[in-house]
Amino acid sequence: MTFDIDMIKKVYERYPERIAAARQIVGKPLTLSEKILYTHLWEGNATSVHERGNSYVDFAPDRVAMQDATAQMALLQFMQAGKPKVAVPSTAHADHLIQARVGAQADLQEGLNKNSEVFNFLGSVCDKYGIGFWKPGAGIIHQVVLENYAFPGGMMIGTDSHTVNAGGLGMVAIGVGGADAVDVMAGMAWELKMPKLIGIKLTGKMSGWTSAKDVILKVAGILTVKGGTGCIVEYFGEGAQSLSATGKGTICNMGAEIGATTSTFGYDDSMRRYLASTGRQDVVDAADVIAEHLTGDAEVYANPEQYFDQVIEINLSELAPHLNGPFTPDLATPVSEFKAKAEANGWPIEVEWALIGSCTNSSYEDLSRAASIVEDAVAKGVKPKAILGINPGF
Repeated sequence: MTFDIDMIKKVYERYPERIAAARQIVGKPLTLSEKILYTHLWEGNATSVHERGNSYVDFAPDRVAMQDATAQMALLQFMQAGKPKVAVPSTAHADHLIQARVGAQADLQEGLNKNSEVFNFLGSVCDKYGIGFWKPGAGIIHQVVLENYAFPGGMMIGTDSHTVNAGGLGMVAIGVGGADAVDVMAGMAWELKMPKLIGIKLTGKMSGWTSAKDVILKVAGILTVKGGTGCIVEYFGEGAQSLSATGKGTICNMGAEIGATTSTFGYDDSMRRYLASTGRQDVVDAADVIAEHLTGDAEVYANPEQYFDQVIEINLSELAPHLNGPFTPDLATPVSEFKAKAEANGWPIEVEWALIGSCTNSSYEDLSRAASIVEDAVAKGVKPKAILGINPGF
């Protein structure tokens, strides 16, 4: 199942009218997050202000994505709804039940042997109800969604906490439970407490070995594992525009580690390039028509303290490579300081395993950086002291 350009165009067609209505109700310029939320109200045009952190609001998401472990119960429930087809474009992805241990072919075969009944069930249900089914071996759900379905300004829910990865293409994409997915697939409203907004202004430009991942590692150190709870994290500024779309995806993906509802970026040239390179020039053409609505208003970014509940500024030119941990993902330490800090705190310093890939490291940008280090080490005759696992997203 490929992306639904007709659905995307319908979403974009209602943007100008609904944003105009939201501006009139709210009475001030809008952030990107607010634009997406208000254009996806179940009621249509906004008729009242929804108070951040207090109001429970009904929304109408554009898409649903499910991974195989949680899709089983969700689809069983959907089958009881009496609907001939799903109400919104939906997909199920067979990836979580395949354990990466030995190698691609062996692991895939073992997954098929152990879970063939599950995969057959998912495939048959998806076929009956018009749901796209990505078979075992097709790739990790979040990377598949980014490469095929995510689009700027859309709203998606998924039965996995890392659904937020799609924020790299300017979506509000939120991880939910199976029951929420069933409601949306059955054509019902989806309820969410209106999120608070955290604005993260990125200035400067990365250099050296600093990567997009270091941005979210730094943010985790500032906000902690609970600091994003009930909030959408919106990144903006010249630094944000200097990041690749896959780098943005990595940052949004790991926003789950700070408890954020989701994270997102405004539509820009890096998203245009990524959409075009993944065969979605039609989406670029449609998005360009309403490009002004697919990012926050200029007044918001000029005076962010007036429009966000919390504002953090990070200078990418000064950002250093980080390591987070041990024991908790919000213990952020620059790599240059890690040895001394580990010795002073008695942290374990023996590295036994290194994993490249999986949910939070799936982009080719992440993989290419690791490959560069490995190539350099091999050329210099350095032998690894730890096991290296590679689990690309697609």
